[in-house]
Amino acid sequence: MNPEITTYIGYSASVFIVLSFILKDVRKIRIVNMIGCICFVIYGIFNGMLWPVIIPNGLICFIQIYHLLTGKKG
Repeated sequence: MNPEITTYIGYSASVFIVLSFILKDVRKIRIVNMIGCICFVIYGIFNGMLWPVIIPNGLICFIQIYHLLTGKKG
């Protein structure tokens, strides 16, 4: 993948993560944070399999999905 596109994906991930701290609705927080985590996983994959980026963001993404599906708010 084009390194410039990968960089934009990384910056987008950061924006989504920061935005999730600004929101008040828990469901929206989880969705926006999950989008950021997905972007970070993509960024980590296309930047040479950066496992310290891929693993925690992948896990957080699954946690967000779990809470969104089960309706838990805390």
